[in-house]
Amino acid sequence: MRVRCDKIPAMSQISAGLLMYRNSGGILEVFLVHPGGPFWAKKDEGAWSIPKGLIDEGEDKLEAAKREFLEETSISPAEPFVSLGEILQKSGKRICAWAFERNCDLPRINSNTFTLEWPPNSGRMREFPEIDKGEFFSVPAARRKINQGQADFLDRLLTCLGNPG
Repeated sequence: MRVRCDKIPAMSQISAGLLMYRNSGGILEVFLVHPGGPFWAKKDEGAWSIPKGLIDEGEDKLEAAKREFLEETSISPAEPFVSLGEILQKSGKRICAWAFERNCDLPRINSNTFTLEWPPNSGRMREFPEIDKGEFFSVPAARRKINQGQADFLDRLLTCLGNPG
């Protein structure tokens, strides 16, 4: 059973996600995704995220992170996974994350979708992808793109890789 956002208070929401990284010509790059839908269509800096989602009731956090990554990106994550710990966003939402290395070219993102009345009060229901694009960024570029509540994951990745940033 999937835990729904509207059924639990924000303070208890826990998401799990994966931060994929690669070494591209000596430059560390991280993979971020851009949320789909009309609210995010014209937002860029500060709008990107690690692929993540809510943990199903009773589900292992790492298993949830792997499931969400695959659902949102159509990319199969691969071991080994390195824990990046947990952060608490201003909204009260907690995010647990792991990193893994994968040198790959990006396939076309094939995300799951959600339904929303759009335009508002039109009575028309439209389907939108949860993620509309995913890209690799250098760490300095990722710092500008990522939701600032998740930026600590970049620092933690650098620490795990022995690179102080």
